Amino acid sequence: MGKEIERKFLLRSLPDDLSAYRCRYIEQAYLSQKPVIRIRKSDDEYYMTYKGGGLMERIEYNLPLDCESFEHLLEKADGHVIKKKRYEIPLEADESVFPDISKEELESLNSDNPLKIELDIFTYPEGLVLAEVEFPDRRLAEAFVMPDMFKEDVTEDPRYHNSNMI
Repeated sequence: MGKEIERKFLLRSLPDDLSAYRCRYIEQAYLSQKPVIRIRKSDDEYYMTYKGGGLMERIEYNLPLDCESFEHLLEKADGHVIKKKRYEIPLEADESVFPDISKEELESLNSDNPLKIELDIFTYPEGLVLAEVEFPDRRLAEAFVMPDMFKEDVTEDPRYHNSNMI
């Protein structure tokens, strides 16, 4: 099983050039909230995800599905289907977002494991916009300083976990 280490943010404003970034259309639903078991359609890819407990750091395991299995499981899901557009925006790891990390480590991070902002614009729940940044380790996640486009860190607020929005 893999580990997901991510922080979530509300935005001050949207980037002007969203159309310049990769965009995926996502539909997801939840079969269980404890533990979190989610099914997701992302463009033409389908999978089921198990997520362990936690807010910033938790176990995550993905299992591939086909369209037929996704549709079958969707009928068994709890609550509403979450729908969103996800934009993938590259995030330069530099001194502005990591003031306490060495220049050498930042260069390594940018070349080996570049960061990105996953910007979600929800159609359900309507009007919600969230940004997530995944990190290779907890130390970097804790050292991260929000860029100006971010308004508030909501990582520790369970209301912003998709599984609680159904």
